[in-house]
Amino acid sequence: MNPTARSPKTVFVTGSTSGIGRATAEMLLESGHRVVVHARNQRRADEVRSSLPAPVVVGDLASLAETMAVAETVQTHGPLEAIVHNAGIYETGGRVETGDGLERTFQVNVLAPYLLTALIPEPARLVYVASGMASGGEIVLDDLQRQRRSWSGTAAYQDSKTCLLALALGIASRYPETVVSAVCPGWVRTRMGGPGATTDVATGAATQVWLASSNDPAAHRSARYLRHMRDISFPHLTTVPANQTGLLAACAQLSGVELPHPPNRG
Repeated sequence: MNPTARSPKTVFVTGSTSGIGRATAEMLLESGHRVVVHARNQRRADEVRSSLPAPVVVGDLASLAETMAVAETVQTHGPLEAIVHNAGIYETGGRVETGDGLERTFQVNVLAPYLLTALIPEPARLVYVASGMASGGEIVLDDLQRQRRSWSGTAAYQDSKTCLLALALGIASRYPETVVSAVCPGWVRTRMGGPGATTDVATGAATQVWLASSNDPAAHRSARYLRHMRDISFPHLTTVPANQTGLLAACAQLSGVELPHPPNRG
């Protein structure tokens, strides 16, 4: 399957100044699409502006206020065909709470994609970038931020990616007219993945590019989880309806923003 498409699309890619997100933006631009890039701060925005012919939206997804500002600003760049929720963090130290009083891994990896989905008029396609480590995560609805359970960066990351997959399935159920997909990019040679990773960055980004832009009918099937262009199974916990609805409710409560229903297509 070719990740290119026959007609240009406008795609917003979060966390797109480096790594897989940067490769996703570059590949979309090379295929003739319009991309809105996202940078965490002004320094990163200035760096990417000098090398990519794309508008840049700035905002730290570890802040509810800045995430809301990102959602507002990206809408000034016109209707979006697709959003690739790529941004994510992996904590290497101790448990950190943000200025909003939320555990940072959960806020960036789960709550921010929820909030952007809720606030940006629904595009035709939503792509959520997860991880193979989601298979080892838990969904504990009354302890999503590991306030009571033992905390480690690995466990928090695993949980966050498990929750992200449940979030994607919950959103696919809520918005049947939107093509909602999740991707496991593999172990990719990025700053997070390290030099010993087995997958190059272009391969890690190719599935997201295809899902966000291709006119291939196969790219228009919703509620899928893919790795390297092939369907894989969702972890069981993510397929439990109570986990999906419970997670959506928790995100609404923590962010103060309800997911629109029916879809807010603008």
